[in-house]
Amino acid sequence: MTTPVNNPIKKNQGLEGIVAATTAISKVEGNLGRLIYRGYNIHDLAKTVTFEEVAHLLWAGHLPNRTELTHLKEKLAAQRTLTPAVITVLRTLPATAEPMDVLRTVVSADGATGGISGTPTLDQAIALTARIPLILAAFARLRQGLEPLESRAGLGHAATYLYLLNGQVPSEAQERALNAYLVMLADHGMNASTFTARVVASTQSDLASSVVAAIGALKGPLHGGAPSKVKDMLEEIQAAGGKEGAENWLRNALENGTVLMGFGHRVYKTVDPRAEELKGMAELASPQEFGFAAYVEELALKLLAEYKPNRKLYTNVEYYSAVLLGSLGLPGDFFTPTFAASRVAGWTAHILEQAANNRIIRPESDYTGPETAVFVPLAER
Repeated sequence: MTTPVNNPIKKNQGLEGIVAATTAISKVEGNLGRLIYRGYNIHDLAKTVTFEEVAHLLWAGHLPNRTELTHLKEKLAAQRTLTPAVITVLRTLPATAEPMDVLRTVVSADGATGGISGTPTLDQAIALTARIPLILAAFARLRQGLEPLESRAGLGHAATYLYLLNGQVPSEAQERALNAYLVMLADHGMNASTFTARVVASTQSDLASSVVAAIGALKGPLHGGAPSKVKDMLEEIQAAGGKEGAENWLRNALENGTVLMGFGHRVYKTVDPRAEELKGMAELASPQEFGFAAYVEELALKLLAEYKPNRKLYTNVEYYSAVLLGSLGLPGDFFTPTFAASRVAGWTAHILEQAANNRIIRPESDYTGPETAVFVPLAER
């Protein structure tokens, strides 16, 4: 016999509203639709600074001067190489593997062979941030039967990624679009993957292990896996008649309980500020695709208000991320890995912050099992 637990106290599901750490890195104000990196509003950063500047801001706490920026760029360039062991792992993985699985596996291999071990350091954060685009681009080429490319001197972080993917130096507009995306996705408070990274770091594990864990969290469709789902949704609507069939498709989806990808956010109760910026960039990058996406967005928001009047659902960052990344020639299954290529700056900043003032993260759980159970020997069961 067992005695059930009498537990009338309702706990916060998903740790909602629970403060798990203190941080000086970024702040999300959901009710105001505001995101700040170390005091700077994302709207002031999105179109004016490079990813390298934002990475420096997250890691060092201030925007770099020219000397500091040059020094960081030199350090990133020096780390744009993969060990022979990592290249071997990449060649061994099947071409059909999911890119996020590849990234998780190869970052782990890089941690074992690339000098990322022991106590987390800023140099390790720089090294891993520099290498993730190489890992992704190498796999993208290998699965097409092409050889990985070597980095080209003089290119910035965003331009390097695009060059390594297709062997062509990107246009200024392409580089600017990807750079803005990387800037806006670099950090976002205590999200699931960042929390995961900090939990692992709090055990005094190494930086690579913490980032591998974060990649695993980012892979989930409720976190970073949504942009490719947005692309799939827009393609399905286009195939179902385009604008003429959009309302029917959306109504059927809502009536059948299907989630409309790219709408709603756990924290934002108004417009996601990153979505605002990406919307304008997507219009410049791909006017035709933007026109259709904007039409679906307007219709979807109208129907969400009709079907879910008690919920505040707005367009989130994933929606126009799909349009922007698609305009750069990235396949859908590379959207979330590209998200990781940005967020690694934030993850590593949080790992360093956790390591600098550490206490192991060990929350309690609300036990709902039996309180007492009478043991019965195996022969009598």
